[in-house]
Amino acid sequence: MSQTPETPARPQPAWDRRTRPAGAVPPPATEKAKRTKKTTLALCALSSAIAVAGCAGLNTRGADGASGITGIAVSEHSNTDDLLTAGLGEAGLRSATPPAFANADDPTAGELRRRAIWTNWRGIADLAPGGGYATVYGTLAPVPGREYTAFATLPGRSQPHRVLVQLPDRFDLAKRCVIVTASSGSRGIYGSISLAGAWGLPRGCAVAYTDKGTGTGYVDTTDGVGIGLDGRRAPAGAPVEFSVSTGPSSGVAPIAIKHAHSGDNPEADWGRHLQQAAQFALEVLDQARPQGAPWNPANTRVIAVGVSNGGGAVLRAAELPGDWLDAAVAVSPNVLPANGGRALYDYGTEAALWMTCALNAPAFDGVLLARPGGAKNPAGIARCASLHASADIAASEPEAQAREAHEKLKAQGWTDAALTAGAISTAFDLWRAVNVTYASAYARTGPGDMPCGYRLAALAADGSPRATTAAERSAWWSDGSGIAPGAGVGIVDTLAAGSDTPLPGLRCLRALWNDAAGPVRASVAATTAGLPRAGLPVIVVHGVDDGLVPEAFSGGAYAPWAKANGRAVSYWAVENAQHFDAFLGLPALGMRYVPMMPFGYRALDAAWSHVADGTPLPGDARIRTTPRVFANGALAPLAAENLGTLP
Repeated sequence: MSQTPETPARPQPAWDRRTRPAGAVPPPATEKAKRTKKTTLALCALSSAIAVAGCAGLNTRGADGASGITGIAVSEHSNTDDLLTAGLGEAGLRSATPPAFANADDPTAGELRRRAIWTNWRGIADLAPGGGYATVYGTLAPVPGREYTAFATLPGRSQPHRVLVQLPDRFDLAKRCVIVTASSGSRGIYGSISLAGAWGLPRGCAVAYTDKGTGTGYVDTTDGVGIGLDGRRAPAGAPVEFSVSTGPSSGVAPIAIKHAHSGDNPEADWGRHLQQAAQFALEVLDQARPQGAPWNPANTRVIAVGVSNGGGAVLRAAELPGDWLDAAVAVSPNVLPANGGRALYDYGTEAALWMTCALNAPAFDGVLLARPGGAKNPAGIARCASLHASADIAASEPEAQAREAHEKLKAQGWTDAALTAGAISTAFDLWRAVNVTYASAYARTGPGDMPCGYRLAALAADGSPRATTAAERSAWWSDGSGIAPGAGVGIVDTLAAGSDTPLPGLRCLRALWNDAAGPVRASVAATTAGLPRAGLPVIVVHGVDDGLVPEAFSGGAYAPWAKANGRAVSYWAVENAQHFDAFLGLPALGMRYVPMMPFGYRALDAAWSHVADGTPLPGDARIRTTPRVFANGALAPLAAENLGTLP
């Protein structure tokens, strides 16, 4: 395997706290060292394919001194099945058709991995033609290397989180860098590959991932079979991503999802999940690159990065004590600062009730997603009428009702920019999907006793629960997003009634927030972020138009609070940017918004320059962008000029 050439040692800046080993820069691997590495790896892998073993050669004790690793798998990935694209390359990732399974009922581990990488790239990045990926920013060049994956469990928690280290063959021994990340949303282990992996792997860094206690190890409680390390349904007794008891013996048993049903309130531990992944990466490096050992925070640079929920995990990790982390980059973070901001469950249950009605106000007449077929949304008219009937809205005329709902949300801190982008979440019923999952997570309920009568199941054509198929169960790990609906799993709403059928359930979900002494509020309080460690460089990047995690409620509240308390936080507010890069291939969105990903990459560039070379961290910035023009029936390709002046 090739190594990057040795680079000359440079003077250590006065600000750098590290004590470097004698010689400053370890030499590149010799043939003897490579053979030693292969011998060590043979202890952990039964073949070049994924193999599960106890891997006694790896020291897997967490930062708190407690062993959290229950199994390790090692896999080799060449140019035809690389770390970054799973061998799909640019054409394969851009394809709207997922990689096929030879046998849909029993896909191989390699097929599942390839499809999981395809799913997560397309769920986060804008890969549409003309969107700018791999031309204006980013890369899809293959990166060969190895993957080390394991289940890690935090002390006091019942369910593991999945951790993964990608180690490129051209890992740069001179840089000694680890990029640690947590999945966005509730996604599985590859949920941050388009951000952390695409930045770190081509630069010769190891990339450590965690699903932060969420993930796609769904369980059909009919049989209770869990998902193993390789993504396949596991045999009895094997380590699994998520275990749960079987469901009732009669009727259709519910489907269990780890984020909703682990009982651990994983969000409260997202920072510790990320820290454990970083520790796992250093222990992998101890064995995989022994010529550079010891690998530890004193001689290895560790930068944390994440988007959305992954960005929230980064900021929670930033508050943990110790010098284990060198810099943090949070993009569109879902975070609840100790002073200011609002919790996702608070504004999410509010949006689910009110936004459909509010988007029928005249202020949104030019928003295409809010005007299906060019007319006011019938669902919005029905919701306005329901809110009037319950005396939540005083006006009796539909447009006046919509104006009243609009003013109510503005009074709660919503901006018109956030509401406009919120039409995306409303159109895709995302508010309900998020609230159902988080309510169960916060209430710590199982799949059979979810709050407000909700359940998760495969659905028949009439919306009733049905048994799952073998093909559906086999594809959950690769195709799921960690919440329902999706990947053949739907939401069963037992409270649905009346002309506005979702409303009773949505009112029930909101009532859980309004119960100040209830378990949901207590669990949300446990997710509150503290200040980042004093002196830790932090960059927070947020889209001004974010409609799922509004800037004012999250990143735009966290950064001023942290700065007011003397923390080294740079805040970049990006104009004309919302939460979902993956939707920008839709002309209605591509002509209104620019992608967030290039600003995340630029923040990583700045963080690396700061910790590696002592370059001053860029300060606060308001980044003025220009969306693409739609002309002659097509969107103009994204150009660097559309992104404005990057800090």
